Amino acid sequence: MATRLVQINMKALDDSALGGFWAQALGWAVSSEEPGVTNLEPEGFVYPDPIAVCIDLVISPKPKTVKNRVHVDLATTSPAHQAELVARLEELGATRADIGQGDVAWTVMADPEGNEFCVLDSLYAQTGPIASVVVDCADPRAMADFWGQATDWTVHKVTEHSAVLRSAQGVGPYLQFLRTPDVKTGWNRVHLDIRPYPGDDPAAEAARLRALGATAVDLGESAVSWTVLADPEGNEFCLLTPA
Repeated sequence: MATRLVQINMKALDDSALGGFWAQALGWAVSSEEPGVTNLEPEGFVYPDPIAVCIDLVISPKPKTVKNRVHVDLATTSPAHQAELVARLEELGATRADIGQGDVAWTVMADPEGNEFCVLDSLYAQTGPIASVVVDCADPRAMADFWGQATDWTVHKVTEHSAVLRSAQGVGPYLQFLRTPDVKTGWNRVHLDIRPYPGDDPAAEAARLRALGATAVDLGESAVSWTVLADPEGNEFCLLTPA
């Protein structure tokens, strides 16, 4: 059994407006499965497919108060393309952000609701508009070990400072775990969603993930069709139904 990363879930005060920003930023299509949920994926995309990690924006009345522990890096093809993309994103409502990054080659920005993201300077090629999904962590090696077994994604690099995974098909964005000194506080406003393959038993897959080090998250009386778990560093993620 195995799962694969299929989407990221982002809470939003206004899912429709924020979805509009990200759709224009990525050049993706917008849809909605129900009020309060905005779905983004590439035009003509057949879900799920490793060529893209989609975005679900879900309405939440709680405002963003701390730096997100999960963010996306946007891909560019050259420094000139990077500058052009940054300018276009600013016209769409993004702002430049200072999170203490210092003098770096990438540009740190925030979307209209303050969610941080980075615009890279052609560090990755052939990933689509999202170069990587980045997760802050304390121990990249431990996170690579867990997520490399939790999913069928391939571990490409592991150091004391970062770990990089990518779909077993070698397409789409990377998943990067980046060592930071920040301590997790409260629920992550952005989290990962993973999905088993058709025919897999969701309960057995949830048990396998717990055996790898995941823990169950108590949602109280909430009745949902998916399972909410947390990885070994407490980052919430959803195990969706097989598809």
